[in-house]
Amino acid sequence: MLPPPPPVDYGVFMQGLVQAMQTQAHTQAALQAQLEAQAQAPVPQAHDQGGPSIMEKFKRMAPPSFKGESDPLLAES
Repeated sequence: MLPPPPPVDYGVFMQGLVQAMQTQAHTQAALQAQLEAQAQAPVPQAHDQGGPSIMEKFKRMAPPSFKGESDPLLAES
């Protein structure tokens, strides 16, 4: 037979829970502020070199295309 579990100090438990919730709230507020700052920052414009775009270069390599097959043997062919 197992011994009974030790008594729980609910005051300490609640303090830890409140501290964890405060930490989570501060972290969430910091992340929200960071996201808002990033949203307000100007987006750098890509410098047009006059050459083909990355997508055009990729398409020239003729990558395989996915035709929606669920059978792995058909999808590989």
